[in-house]
Amino acid sequence: MFSRILSGTVYGIESHLVHVEVDLSSGLPCFVMVGSPKGEVKESAERVRIALKNIGIVIPPMHISVNLSPADLQKEGTGFDLPIAVGVLTAMGRLPADCARDHLVLGELGLNGEIKGIRGVLPVAVCSVRRGVKRCLVPGENAREAAAAGMKTVGVRDLNQVIEYLRLPVSEREERFPHLQGEEGEPHLQKAPLPENAERLDFAEIAGQESVKRAALIAAAGFHHMLIIGPPGSGKTMIARRLPTILPPLSREESLEVSSLYSIAGRLRQGESLMKDRPFLSPHHTISPQALAGGGKIPKPGVISLAHRGVLFLDEMPQFKRQTLDLLRQPLEDKEIQLARCNASFTYPADIMLVGAMNPCPCGYYPDLNRCRCTPFERHRYLSNLSGPVLERIDLCIEAPRVEFSQLRSKGTGENSAGMRKKVMNARRRQEERYQGTSLRFNSDLGGRELERYCKLGQEENRMLEKMFCTMNLSARTCHRLLKVARTIADLEESEQIRCSHLAEAVCYRTGIWE
Repeated sequence: MFSRILSGTVYGIESHLVHVEVDLSSGLPCFVMVGSPKGEVKESAERVRIALKNIGIVIPPMHISVNLSPADLQKEGTGFDLPIAVGVLTAMGRLPADCARDHLVLGELGLNGEIKGIRGVLPVAVCSVRRGVKRCLVPGENAREAAAAGMKTVGVRDLNQVIEYLRLPVSEREERFPHLQGEEGEPHLQKAPLPENAERLDFAEIAGQESVKRAALIAAAGFHHMLIIGPPGSGKTMIARRLPTILPPLSREESLEVSSLYSIAGRLRQGESLMKDRPFLSPHHTISPQALAGGGKIPKPGVISLAHRGVLFLDEMPQFKRQTLDLLRQPLEDKEIQLARCNASFTYPADIMLVGAMNPCPCGYYPDLNRCRCTPFERHRYLSNLSGPVLERIDLCIEAPRVEFSQLRSKGTGENSAGMRKKVMNARRRQEERYQGTSLRFNSDLGGRELERYCKLGQEENRMLEKMFCTMNLSARTCHRLLKVARTIADLEESEQIRCSHLAEAVCYRTGIWE
């Protein structure tokens, strides 16, 4: 009496299909599980036994062996409960042989036979589709998630429903249990709506700060990193929190990528299939390095990876520990995080737009010496948390000056998020056309070789860049980032060539970093 059920698991962020093999034989009654199961997987034996008893099915006193193949891959999570239960029922003869052929089966069991939602359904479903498996049985609350991967999905709520479904002939199943179809054509991935909070957050609410809004527009158009420096109450956080309202929408490929990360982390909202908007995360400055980069014996995605394809906002940036901030150096450059453990190495995506906000000194009022009460030593210690390599990786640095009373009275008269988003989308379309057929998405993705091809300068512009390089003592990395920003400014101005005016504006966003 043998059965085999197809399931899956996530190791780090990599998805793997797992065959749950169940064998019932005479011998000492026991429930043995092999195949590198972790603690919560081993507990499945008790959950399956009691769940079956409570729906009226008693497992006979036999030797039950469960193998999770491949055996060299560590298995964790509670998603194996349902495939083990189906495997046991099939091996007992309660279900027809091969009743779950070509089906992916995932789900956690309650002791009353209820099937509960689990993490990581989306990436496992995507992996299954790539292997040619097109149908799945998953918990009802994960059904839309699995359907988004392109599978014919049946969402089940309890074991009785699973048994009823698997006992039906294949030709009658879809009529009795309607399948959710794949959601490749979902409108929200094509019409690019504004984020859900767009009615509450709008750039028109910001009084003054037109230069900072211009820098935010450039950062959003080219997906550049940005640092805002200014006294308390100047609107730094307000501007950062409104950035998602002008960012381009997620493409379907990006949406699957981001949603898979959130599914693994258990942060995909219940009933939601794919994430519609770019992530925006703002961790507190007391966050640990492990929480930021990812941690654990088998590391889970950290805040940096959860901000993938979106915005990571660090408010009061110098308040973060220097060790924590220096973790950003490699992800900002390589757009991925590599974590090594004794048993394996893990690579997590980290293509983020970093936005930082900070005061010029601990009290926040330097260089206004009438109000600033900080000593030079205190200012130096405050700024020393921001290392040179981290600052050098920031494309735009802009000062947000104190807002005057006359500017407060003009609140709401500036450009709104809808107008700014239109400009960002136009610039983004130009980038799509330019980088068609390559792996590049935004101007910030350009490497040294691509800069020579896409950021060619005329003689006058080349002389100007050389003068900037020598006068300001720029590094090669800073010079490359200046060119990327100038390319984005040219796109916003609908210019194919980078002009001197574009270089002049780009270099203005470098001067505040070291002052």
